[in-house]
Amino acid sequence: MIDAVCELCPRRCGVDRAAVLGFCRCGTRPRIARAALHHWEEPCISGVRGSGTVFFSGCTLKCCFCQNHTISSGGFGKDITPRRLADIFLELEEKGAHNINLVTPTQYLPSILTALDLVRHRLSIPIVWNTGGYERTETLEQLKGYVDIYLPDLKYYSSELSGKYSCAPDYFSFASRAVETMIRQTGTPVFAEEDGCSLMKKGVIIRHMVLPGQKEDSKKILSWMKEHLPKSSFLLSLLSQYTPFYRSAQFPEISRRITTYEYNQVLDFAIELGLTAGFMQEKSSAKEEYTPPFDLEGVAPQE
Repeated sequence: MIDAVCELCPRRCGVDRAAVLGFCRCGTRPRIARAALHHWEEPCISGVRGSGTVFFSGCTLKCCFCQNHTISSGGFGKDITPRRLADIFLELEEKGAHNINLVTPTQYLPSILTALDLVRHRLSIPIVWNTGGYERTETLEQLKGYVDIYLPDLKYYSSELSGKYSCAPDYFSFASRAVETMIRQTGTPVFAEEDGCSLMKKGVIIRHMVLPGQKEDSKKILSWMKEHLPKSSFLLSLLSQYTPFYRSAQFPEISRRITTYEYNQVLDFAIELGLTAGFMQEKSSAKEEYTPPFDLEGVAPQE
């Protein structure tokens, strides 16, 4: 169970979540919106059969452009027990999932560890920690030996931008240390051939989504990666999928999709820095249909 004083994320609300909701608006039991095979992650995560993706409700960030706002801020989902969560992991593996992909999981870490302890000896596929990057290193240390693949965002360099768009002016100071911790835990990326494709078995993929009008902030993030992260210690996934969802209309400067010019400027800069191991994204990915339906699929016990 969560300690009486919750300090899992950088917010460190210090509340007893059994009685009072903190910033993430989550109780103590994991709330799940969907648990199903997902085919829209990076190729080395989705493979051909799909990633066994568990979408958790709530979030420690408040991104004004969140594609998953129905669950991150809206709270949609069903509360389940750690025992049911453990069974979901096994069911996803039985369906052919290449991995167990935990999306926005930090606020439920104690229950997730309990669930993994119940079935780790039966799971033969990697565990993926898919996060917005806003993590405490102390929390990540609890995941050592549990998580095989980290899939963090590195959203902003500027504290002004992260405060304005995600209510987290201290985002980069925490996310940068978190990424370094993730790399120390997993080491050099490891791949294996499976079903005719190369699948990641261990390692870190850092995602960065280029925002409209913010290519210079993107370049600062890439420069930081080049200067501070060991060579060949991670893959870069450079995303062009930004779509003005949710409350982005409140900020006219990001109330549009990015241009091909903006994305190519950042991509070319990454290539100049030698950050060529990883993935780029076609502009056609900026579509709402890439957001999965949050319909409680896979959440209830199988009949």
